[in-house]
Amino acid sequence: MRKASKLSEVAEIAGVSPITASRAIRGVGYVSEAARARIMAAAAQLNYTPDMLARRMRGDKSKLIGLFVNNYGSLVLHEITKLISAEARARGYDILLFNAERFDGPGRAATCDMLSKLCDGLMLLMPNGEDGYLDVVEKQHLPCVFINFDARTMKLPIVAVENRIGARTAVEHLLSLGHRRIAFIAGTNGTGQSAERQAGYLEALHAAGIAPDPALIVVGSFIQTGGYAAAERLLALPEPPTAIFAANDDMAFGAIDAIHSKGMHVPEHLSVIGFDDIPTSSYVFPPLSTMRQPLAEMSACAVAELVSLIGGGEIQAKKIAFPMELVLRGSTGPAPQRG
Repeated sequence: MRKASKLSEVAEIAGVSPITASRAIRGVGYVSEAARARIMAAAAQLNYTPDMLARRMRGDKSKLIGLFVNNYGSLVLHEITKLISAEARARGYDILLFNAERFDGPGRAATCDMLSKLCDGLMLLMPNGEDGYLDVVEKQHLPCVFINFDARTMKLPIVAVENRIGARTAVEHLLSLGHRRIAFIAGTNGTGQSAERQAGYLEALHAAGIAPDPALIVVGSFIQTGGYAAAERLLALPEPPTAIFAANDDMAFGAIDAIHSKGMHVPEHLSVIGFDDIPTSSYVFPPLSTMRQPLAEMSACAVAELVSLIGGGEIQAKKIAFPMELVLRGSTGPAPQRG
């Protein structure tokens, strides 16, 4: 196996000092164009690549942002990741994606530590509130921004949506259509978002003078199959709902499929409203009414916050909550008249 080339070897071939070679490869300080060309040609000839970790230990910037994703799978995660990557590139940063169900899981601590040292800053996208790594990030005072996290307060910036207000708006829309028996399909507890959306659901019912029925609150785990199973349970009740509010669009899609499988129609027999407005929401049948997250604006804000911290900005508790927009399509309509 060929030994890794050293910077001194690159400098010798290019006829410059190691310091000059280092400046050219790192892109800092003055190096003449002629010398830079010789250095880069020598580096290519030797297949030389700088030791990123060593550079970071010297205090150099890696121009890398670590995007830590909790259980990469949902469509909204795909959308946010794509937008964050584009925004980071526009600011001269590359994204290093690390996916794990929990970052404090067996064998993960060493990986998290290595990545936190390699990257200039971290973004934790929808992390689990019970994950012990959140305490590590907070205690070490790392440049870090949380995205779509409502489980607890942190001593770090959080960029999220107004989950409770958005959920209340969704349910108020159903109430305005005459629905009084409204079900809620919940997600998982990890990020705290489902709990906030459930709180908004309950607030809207209370404000309308409607006592919540525990039988109308079922768990769908933020996945389409979970939404399908949850809707089947709701349809089997002695007195089924006339409308369903799902805590994300994936579960709303599953609920619509379950309704159709029973020979019923949306919204003639049941109205369904989701949460997120992922791109496919416009293309299901019927098109889904939902609450739109301003994902592009949130991603730009999160990257800007992190770049500010990387540049030496003060690391402090801050929550930036974005309002949501009610998007009305074909899946919601007047409450059916029942005898």
